[in-house]
Amino acid sequence: MFDGLRNAMNKFWNEDKTLAETDPEFVEFFSRFAYDEVINEPGANHPDLDDATRAMAILATLIGCQGLDDYELMLPVALDAGVTPVEAKEIVYQAVAYLGFGRVLPFLKKTNEVFEAKNIALPLAPQSTTTPDTRVAAGEQAQVDIFGEHMRGFVQSGPEETRHINKWLAGNCFGDYYTRGGLDHRRREMITLCFLAAQGGCEPQLVAHAGANLKVGNAKAFLIAVVSQCMPYIGYPRTLNAIRCVNEAAAKAEEA
Repeated sequence: MFDGLRNAMNKFWNEDKTLAETDPEFVEFFSRFAYDEVINEPGANHPDLDDATRAMAILATLIGCQGLDDYELMLPVALDAGVTPVEAKEIVYQAVAYLGFGRVLPFLKKTNEVFEAKNIALPLAPQSTTTPDTRVAAGEQAQVDIFGEHMRGFVQSGPEETRHINKWLAGNCFGDYYTRGGLDHRRREMITLCFLAAQGGCEPQLVAHAGANLKVGNAKAFLIAVVSQCMPYIGYPRTLNAIRCVNEAAAKAEEA
């Protein structure tokens, strides 16, 4: 997979004369680090982190950090690595709940451009499993399945003046997105972790979703490997913040 990404990046740098001619030294050491050292580091790998899963994490990370140019290069590589068009689209759709439509729209458009260039027929097969009448209940059940039984009744909880947000979280964030086909709870929680880690400033939510990852079967070592593989795209501060949040969630899980 990463030979494909390295080749795509080399083509990009060779065709962009600004980078090819002004920054050859940077191109060489960044490529060596990101596409060799990072991917071969034992501490940044895990048996559950196959090429397709790693590619999904990187796609989610690039959306989270608004790396549109790199996303355009990564998406074809991800498809070649085994990420299905449905899985790729579900990553983009779910990003709206965590990043907002304003930041995700360019990635949706770019995804369609890449699909059309690869002759992937649009629209893709529908993945919705809910109706306007069932989405809130289905979303609350997804919250229970992912976070635990304490989420039952969440829609009616909390201060009355912000209770509508709870309703939206159940019906929209979970009912509209997490109940869709294409990705299971483990993959959806992994990409959510990547969205939150990449955008930064969401540490309370990052701790909560790190805990949710643990509950749905994504082990601490797997999460550290995912964050580590995404480090070249988000930098050290957000990587270290994400690992701290994973460790905090794991400590809470051990105390429970």
